[in-house]
Amino acid sequence: MCTYRKCLLATLDSIRRESVCVNSVVASGVGKERSIKKMPTCTCERTLKDGIENHHECQLNSSADKQSNDNDEFDYQNNSAVRYRDGSVRLRNPNIELMDQDILYHLALGSGSHDLVEMFGDVKFVCMGGTPKRMEQFANYIMKEIGHKIPAGTTLLDISQYSYRYCMYKVGPVLSISHGMGIPSVGTLLHEIIKLMYHAKVKDPIFFRIGTCGGIGLEGGTVVISDEAVDGMLNSYLELPVLGKIVKRPAKFDRQLIRELKALAHRDDPYDTVVGKTMCTYDFYEGQARLDGAFCEFTENEKMDYLTKIHKAGVINIEMESLSFGALAHHAGIQSAVVSVTLLDRLKGDQVLAPKEVLNEWQIRPQILVARYITRYLQRKGRLSLEGHGSMCVKSPRRYKLVQQESETYD
Repeated sequence: MCTYRKCLLATLDSIRRESVCVNSVVASGVGKERSIKKMPTCTCERTLKDGIENHHECQLNSSADKQSNDNDEFDYQNNSAVRYRDGSVRLRNPNIELMDQDILYHLALGSGSHDLVEMFGDVKFVCMGGTPKRMEQFANYIMKEIGHKIPAGTTLLDISQYSYRYCMYKVGPVLSISHGMGIPSVGTLLHEIIKLMYHAKVKDPIFFRIGTCGGIGLEGGTVVISDEAVDGMLNSYLELPVLGKIVKRPAKFDRQLIRELKALAHRDDPYDTVVGKTMCTYDFYEGQARLDGAFCEFTENEKMDYLTKIHKAGVINIEMESLSFGALAHHAGIQSAVVSVTLLDRLKGDQVLAPKEVLNEWQIRPQILVARYITRYLQRKGRLSLEGHGSMCVKSPRRYKLVQQESETYD
């Protein structure tokens, strides 16, 4: 039997078992349909005839480690494997429904201690960047751009201030969050943000990473929209050891979102906005072929040969988060895009030498492009005048204090 047919039969069998389970529970009047739905067991990347597409390594397909077709566009609106019918996020983890409360430890939030639906139910855009300062600046910038009003004499609230790890600001339908540096940090955040979207019943969210990078053949200050993320071996998937086995999750970004972002680049912008392949590395120095780290066991010629090789393969910038960002968002069925600005051309050097005031101006450029997208979306929806400012809606004072204590104690 062909591999495709095996995948199809396995998926249909999973759906059949789910249907039987749902019917038996509903008939007995116990539980809710949402709480017992299971994910299809086939993990093939192929889009099946019933409209289900999965994104992790297929256990039935021996050739699953091959790169997926980059021209395939993921239908986020109609993907029943990772979305409920109303567009809300559907977790790939049945254990969450069995928990008394889900503590989002690194955000200092909890599903039992906070009214997450009241706090975050109107979120549409989740914007992430490396540093707390940059994302605080973006929160204030987007507040002006969309005309968001907060009470006189107040300031934006860092909702996750008691986590001492990430910052998070809510500006109407926009979350502005710092994700730290590197794949582990952004991966940890994404797990909890995706769960936050689930608990808050957010519908069809869009994730943006707004960051910095090193250009390959691009001058400093160039805005890059990533259309693909690869690792240092040019693989377009995230490799994650799970239970002693390597799980591969393709890093894909929404093609339509990329096209719309590119169309919002203005001709009179004093900088270029380009679309291309992004390399995501596991460290800043050796993994990015830098000669100025504490360790260097290659020559300058070897460095240049490598950078030239990846440039010929289509890589136009290097950073440290896009692979995890794209893979986890895609695995969750969430539209995502990465917009970053180059701080230097790596073909010309390793160190960032631009003055601080120049770097600050450059870092605003990706924010401007993402803000244009958000503003245009809200204009179309007639939602530019917004109320509320992300205040804390405490559902259980005891549990709220518990979350705070845990975040404060385990630094």
